[in-house]
Amino acid sequence: MYFCHVLLPDKTEPVCLPELAVEEKDVIQHGPDVISSLPDLPPPPQPVLASEHTPFLQNVLYGKELLLEETQCTLEELKPFLRAGLVTVRAGLIPTNKGYQCRRCHNSDPARFGLFSCARCQKGCIYCRYCIMMGRISTCSALFRWNGAPPSFSPHISLLWEGVFSKGQKRAAKTIIQTIKEKDELLVWAVCGAGKTEILFPGIETALQSGARVLLATPRTDVVLELLPRLRRVLPEAIIAGLYGKSEEKQVPAQLVIATTHQTMRFTDAFDTVIIDEVDAFPYTAETSLVQAVQKAKKKDAATIYLTATPTTTLQKRVQKHTLPVTKIPRRYHGHPLPVPRFQWCGPWKKRLKKGRLPKPVQTWCEKHIQSQMPAFLFVPSVNVLETITTILKKYYSSIEGVHSGDEDRLSKVAAFRNGTCPLLVTTTILERGVTVPGAEAAVFGAEEDIFTESALVQIAGRVGRSKEQPGGDVVFFHVGKTNAMLAARRHILTMNKAPANGEENTYVKSKHR
Repeated sequence: MYFCHVLLPDKTEPVCLPELAVEEKDVIQHGPDVISSLPDLPPPPQPVLASEHTPFLQNVLYGKELLLEETQCTLEELKPFLRAGLVTVRAGLIPTNKGYQCRRCHNSDPARFGLFSCARCQKGCIYCRYCIMMGRISTCSALFRWNGAPPSFSPHISLLWEGVFSKGQKRAAKTIIQTIKEKDELLVWAVCGAGKTEILFPGIETALQSGARVLLATPRTDVVLELLPRLRRVLPEAIIAGLYGKSEEKQVPAQLVIATTHQTMRFTDAFDTVIIDEVDAFPYTAETSLVQAVQKAKKKDAATIYLTATPTTTLQKRVQKHTLPVTKIPRRYHGHPLPVPRFQWCGPWKKRLKKGRLPKPVQTWCEKHIQSQMPAFLFVPSVNVLETITTILKKYYSSIEGVHSGDEDRLSKVAAFRNGTCPLLVTTTILERGVTVPGAEAAVFGAEEDIFTESALVQIAGRVGRSKEQPGGDVVFFHVGKTNAMLAARRHILTMNKAPANGEENTYVKSKHR
């Protein structure tokens, strides 16, 4: 498919059109050529065009940039909208001094691009390998975007939640509302189990009642699936979509979008309020493309709220310099302290696993929880270790399951753990955050391994004691040697527990640069 820069008879500025949409009366200024060879054009003024396809395209394309096949339209159907300027088009890949940059995922690493023989342009085409799971973008690929009025959403949204906030939660919720109204940014620094999701409810309601669109982004699919039913239950009048790899709601024109950070790559200038849950979690902190994707998804003046129990060094430095407002909740909503992890030496466990056996202390801990039907997480450092331990345990307890990020049955296994049919779940760090199972206890196997950072260990400990009815519980780090991360995690928890029980700390520092 080739594109042209065309001056239409009734226009003063050129537009970019597929060659098939060019008519005899048009004046071609550039092209036809692959779209990445043409310079960008500014979007034309918003026109008005009445058509039966207008609402559909508005809902599908507004705030997004999609490949042709994602629009669910043919070029013939898009032609009048392209000529009118209601739909605009630009290159998916743009040339750089070192090669190309992908407009969807911002990848510019030459090693993450490939070459293939393209049937569309009959040439050898460069394509982006980094985001290919979302559809292939190549040098002849175009991204289509809505250039008309935004869809309108009903402001008649009511929050149906009868919970009661603690003092710290109440102050934090008010601060979030203030941040959304002032289109500022804010760090919500709250311990695991402080009720971070609940304190968002009034702020999200405020944003939706103003007609704004809200993005709640999180690094993990599991967290999307945890949050989606909770938000739908308390905001039943709102149109809410959950976006993750296998989601079937990617075309839903939603007011509130709950998405993995990978799924935000499709959006551009779409959201008035952006909330980033678990802002310090992998892979968000490891991939700059994900940070850029979230930035691209929000409008220039959007409110931005960061949520975490373990903020990164960068965020903490911004707080210290008073360039990032912060609200803190160092106590859980039920007022009980965080469970403090205990350390237990378990010997040279790698040798034991090679012989098909668990270290005795680990075996005893697992048997205790399986026999008592007390839900328990057993966190392990790798998929290989997970498979070995799961195989060993299944010889004696067939209901045991192991789960990791690449497991196709991951969702059903987590559901079985929630409903009690699986008493012990062996897991990688994929479940260190965002998963709440009342009464659960947790152990870390091989806690000295590098993957168990301070923040990971704090988050794992945070899976325990989350309910008011069962505020305590056992957290044990099985190890062959204590690490700085283990010691730092315990110090972190002890420091939070020293906060006054009757007056949760909550501070708000206005940014100097605002």
